[in-house]
Amino acid sequence: MSSKAAPSPVLPASMRFVDCTAVGDPEVMIIRHGALPTLAAGEVLINVHAAGVNRPDILQRRGLYPMPAGVNPVLGLEVAGEIVAIAPDVSGWQLGDRVCALTNGGGYADYCAVPSGQCLPMPIGLSMQQAAAIPETFFTVWANLVQLGHARAGERVLIHGGSSGIGTTALLLGRELGLRCFATAGSKEKCQLIEDLGGVAVNYREHDFAEAIVQLSDGEGVDVILDIVGANYLEQNLRLLANDGRLVIIGMMGGISATLNLMPIMLKRLQITGSTLRARSSAQKAAIAEQLHARVWPALAAGRCLPVIDQVFALEHVADAHRHLESGDGMGKVVLSLV
Repeated sequence: MSSKAAPSPVLPASMRFVDCTAVGDPEVMIIRHGALPTLAAGEVLINVHAAGVNRPDILQRRGLYPMPAGVNPVLGLEVAGEIVAIAPDVSGWQLGDRVCALTNGGGYADYCAVPSGQCLPMPIGLSMQQAAAIPETFFTVWANLVQLGHARAGERVLIHGGSSGIGTTALLLGRELGLRCFATAGSKEKCQLIEDLGGVAVNYREHDFAEAIVQLSDGEGVDVILDIVGANYLEQNLRLLANDGRLVIIGMMGGISATLNLMPIMLKRLQITGSTLRARSSAQKAAIAEQLHARVWPALAAGRCLPVIDQVFALEHVADAHRHLESGDGMGKVVLSLV
């Protein structure tokens, strides 16, 4: 193996990055040139080949995503590329290593500094674009479905927004973990994708999803619900949970405030929880990375759990990428190509 002390690549004096000049529509994003990131302790510098586009990016652009102190304000929460510089206190990585990583911001740029524990080796056989579509949703689903939701093989899981980046990832991981997955979507095409990924689809535009899930589960309901909708679905979600069920809220597309009926929580011993990924510490994110590497990376190497990519846009068309994701017409992940 090559040494970390191998000659460093010659880095450019400046790089491209996407600058949000104001809060607003996609047009506020402008490509500028600026200095490369300076490495802090524990970080590596990645030459970004591809970056994932996620709904938190859209919320941040709109001024609706609370950012923890000290994070990079440049958009972009996941990247794939090559390590080109390493902080002196970092071990386990070498110059030239091809990685994908969960960032603390800064992914929409030619170079991104990332805590080393949030990096994972490029899965065998995957392209940079495929690898860039993994970290944000895989970290999120694992942290919420497995760590918080305690989903176990044989249990029934309901995934709202089953054709989204989060939804398709949850279906992929659910199948790998031996879960029986139900998922909601709003079109025949999206429902077909859910079925193709091993889930049982419910078209919420054609059916009352709660009634449908009751019938599909033979009246037993589900053990875990992974919910990106929030307030608007709270009552139905509580109804659908079986005894000792867990509701994990990871989005608020349907509102942030709802009236809560405590009775089903008490009678069925329900648990309601939720989380955001960006607010977690680097140590917590590194722990998720270790579990993914142990449990999911072998499946990726075997050709399973491959991310569903909807469209790839050049960095110069970042505004179009945001418009497409906001339209709700896509299925799976949106990715930016930087090379």
